[in-house]
Amino acid sequence: MIQVTRQAPENERHTGRRHGGTLSMLDYALLALVAGCVGYVAWRVHVQGGRGWEWGVLGQYLLRADGRPGLLLQGLFTTVRLTCWSALVAIFLGAWAGLARTSPSLYLRLVGGTYVEFCRNLPPLVLVFLCYFFLADQIAPTIGLQDALRTAPDEVRAVAGFLFGRLDQVDAFVTAALTLGLYEGAYVAEIVRGGIGSVDAGQWEAGRAQGFSRFGLMAWIIMPQAVRNMIPPLAGQIISTIKDSAIVSVISIQELTFQGMQLMATTYLTMEVWTCVALLYFALTFTCSMGAARLEHRLRRRYTV
Repeated sequence: MIQVTRQAPENERHTGRRHGGTLSMLDYALLALVAGCVGYVAWRVHVQGGRGWEWGVLGQYLLRADGRPGLLLQGLFTTVRLTCWSALVAIFLGAWAGLARTSPSLYLRLVGGTYVEFCRNLPPLVLVFLCYFFLADQIAPTIGLQDALRTAPDEVRAVAGFLFGRLDQVDAFVTAALTLGLYEGAYVAEIVRGGIGSVDAGQWEAGRAQGFSRFGLMAWIIMPQAVRNMIPPLAGQIISTIKDSAIVSVISIQELTFQGMQLMATTYLTMEVWTCVALLYFALTFTCSMGAARLEHRLRRRYTV
């Protein structure tokens, strides 16, 4: 569908350009205040710690001398793997639950609503423990994925290592990915439901008038419009998945937070380690934010005249 946007008056466009392109004295004052606060905190940590900063030590934990990833980069890669698998599970479950919550069937609405309310009203740490001690201890040994990979050909082991990380932790990794996907999927379901609800009711009436079935109406008319409205909150939810992945460190998944805790306990470089971990998380989430903003901008330009 084509959406026509109102052109801003000439004075509004000039005003917006002027305000968006220059900084006022208040902006400079706030930047100076923030810089001063950061400098003061760094100075207090330096004085109270009684030692100088040792940033150079962290280099070997980012990249080894032989060019292989260090502990922190290995944790970052595990976080990326965990986020990708969890996001896939969350999008699948969230799309199903969101469609179920907008279904005319009372049974589907109840099932979708029960899933959403159950996951949204449980602390994620409790959900991690519930799934870990049930899935990893009861179901995973029955499936035998980790045992099968031990005796698999080298090519299969290489692919599995790329997708899941350490092969001796595959069961725990899969459990963590499913748990995060289950938790985040409840929020994705609300995004899907809100996106469908944002489509004008006239689109439904026009589709029914054209003889579309509910499936055809949803697939060809409603969802293409709803997806454009879902992209910003979905991007935010994926970023939340990156941050929420830190919680699986409690079940010894060697992602970025777990590696940071291990490294801090070994080197006692508290501020250096956690500052580096924070910067790695920021680089990952900021990259996702920029990619989502670019995708949203492209879609807006394509479907808006």
